Amino acid sequence: MRTLEAAPTTSKVQMFGRILLGLMLVYTGVSHLTFARQEFQAQVPPWIPLKPDLVVFLSGFVEITLGLSLLALYRYKAYVGLMVALFFVAVFPGNIAQYTEHRAAFGLNTDTARLVRLFFQPLLVAWALWSAGAWRSATGSLPQSAESATAKTARLR
Repeated sequence: MRTLEAAPTTSKVQMFGRILLGLMLVYTGVSHLTFARQEFQAQVPPWIPLKPDLVVFLSGFVEITLGLSLLALYRYKAYVGLMVALFFVAVFPGNIAQYTEHRAAFGLNTDTARLVRLFFQPLLVAWALWSAGAWRSATGSLPQSAESATAKTARLR
């Protein structure tokens, strides 16, 4: 069993992806707390035993924290990337509820648009794991650059 390395070496492209994802999470978290609060409430499944406004507030706070962590805690980037990926998995039921209950929010006014949106969540999970180096650190797969893939192939020969 492999252990997760806290700060695996990542490429500049991965670093850019991590910074972009961190900024996106901070922006989205701030929008949870301010101008898009009501629209985010449409994604809170009715079976959650908390008030939708509280859920939106808490998830916004978590998004800001995770985004800032991606930006600042680079020595723990793999752990933070894993936490971000788990967060994206945790909020996925809200996206499913928006689709199954036909709730319009964020311009997703048709079932087709809401269904297409569901396919982006796994991409966010992969982005978090890849950009933080967590995927490669834990599995030893998904080379971080073409150069490392070439080096790995050369070692196998």
